Amino acid sequence: MHRVAVLAVDGIIPFELSIPSRIFGTAQGPGGEPLYEVVTCTPDGTPVATAADYRVAVEHDASVLERADTVVVPAAEWFSGITGRDSLPAGLDGALARIRPGARVVSICVGTFVLAAVGLLDGRPATTHWRHAERFAAVFPKVRVDADVLFVDDGDVLTSAGASAGVDLFLHLVRRDHGSRVANQVARGCVVPPWRDGGQAQYIEHPVPEPSSVGTAPTRAWAMERLGAPLRLDDLAGHAGMSRRTFTRHFRQEVGLSPGQWLIQQRVALARHLLETSDLPVDRIADRAGFGTPASLRQHLQAAVGVSPHAYRRTFHLAN
Repeated sequence: MHRVAVLAVDGIIPFELSIPSRIFGTAQGPGGEPLYEVVTCTPDGTPVATAADYRVAVEHDASVLERADTVVVPAAEWFSGITGRDSLPAGLDGALARIRPGARVVSICVGTFVLAAVGLLDGRPATTHWRHAERFAAVFPKVRVDADVLFVDDGDVLTSAGASAGVDLFLHLVRRDHGSRVANQVARGCVVPPWRDGGQAQYIEHPVPEPSSVGTAPTRAWAMERLGAPLRLDDLAGHAGMSRRTFTRHFRQEVGLSPGQWLIQQRVALARHLLETSDLPVDRIADRAGFGTPASLRQHLQAAVGVSPHAYRRTFHLAN
C-alpha cells in the first residue's frame, strides 16, 4: 500500500492539513480495499497549534517520513515569511532531512516556501498562492514560479496554489496513480469537481458577476452533452442568449478559462475516460470526444498528460 505522511507544524492551516486524508483516505480499489495509508506526524511527535483555535495531537514523529512513499507539506500561516533554510526552525529542517530518496514530495499553498528553502525546487517549475508569488520569486530566484496555474506536476515534486487547488492536485495524484475511475469516485464522495487541469488559471482578482447576471452554467451543461459535435463560439453564445463578446467575458469570469480552452479540457477528460473504461478504437474515441481525428486527439492528449492515446490506455485500462 502506498504510504503518505503529512507533516504538521505549529500554525498549520486545518483545511490544508485535512486534504490528503480526505482525498487519499477515500480512494479504493475494485474490491473496496484502501489504496493509500495516510499518517500525520509532527517533527517531534508532540501536539501542534493550528491557525484556528485548537491544537492537533498526532501519533507519529518525523521518523515516519523515512518510510513514506509520498510526503505532504501543507501550509502554515507563517510559511510565507520563510527566506531560506536558515529561517526554518531546526525541528522542521531536521524533519525534512529524513525524507527518503525517491519519495514523492507535495506542497499545498505556501508550503512551497518550505520546499524551496531546502533546495527541492531549485531549477524546477512550481506554483504557490498568487498573493505570495511575487515575493516567492524574489526570495527564491532559482525556482521557475508560475503564479497563473492551479498546480504543477514535476514528477517527484508537486506544488499547488492556495487552499482548494490542493484538492485539485490530490485528485490529480489519485488519477495519475490509479486512473480516472478511482479519482472520479473520490471526487463524487467529496462532492467536488472531478477534474480541473493544473494549467487552469488561479482565480486572481476576477470580478464577481452581479447576482442578476445570466450565467454560463446552463450552456456548459448543454455543451457537455454534445462534446462529440462541432461546437463553435457562436453556438455557445447563441444558446446562452448572449453576444460572443458578452458570453466570453462571463465565461472567463465564472470559469477562469476561455470557452475554447474549457472545451478542450472537457474533451480530453472524456477521451481519457473512454480510453480507460472502453475497448473502443482510438478513431472512435476521437470522434466521440469531439476531436474528429486520431491525430487531433493524440496532439491534445500529449499536451495534457504527455503520452499518446495508446500509451495512456496501456497504463490505465487494465487497472479499471
